[in-house]
Amino acid sequence: QVQLVDSGGGLVQAGGSLRLSCAASTGTISNYAMGWFRQGPGKEREFVAAITSNAAYTSYAESVKGRFTISRNNAQNTVYLVMNSLNVEDTAVYYCARSQNRYKIGRPPTIYTDWGQGTQVTVSS
Repeated sequence: QVQLVDSGGGLVQAGGSLRLSCAASTGTISNYAMGWFRQGPGKEREFVAAITSNAAYTSYAESVKGRFTISRNNAQNTVYLVMNSLNVEDTAVYYCARSQNRYKIGRPPTIYTDWGQGTQVTVSS
């Protein structure tokens, strides 16, 4: 069993940047693909980005492509999401999630079996 801890959220002005972290406090993520999702006020949870266990493949939502970068450090059991050029539409609670296996990445939340508690990102205009 794995426990994922999301951190790094906060309040930032439009155009600014943040780096989110997802660390496994128990268990491991090194042998699993990982994803980031977000849920804005009154919205469904949506896919943001994902990365395979060896970081060979990544996937991004169209709305964040070119602005967000997912990466990982398996030695530190941590996944990151660097968010640049933030806008008010990026305001949401961001969640990391561990996939079923090393390779499975994609949009459906059902691919992912374990979730962090979420970290709030608020972008002001």
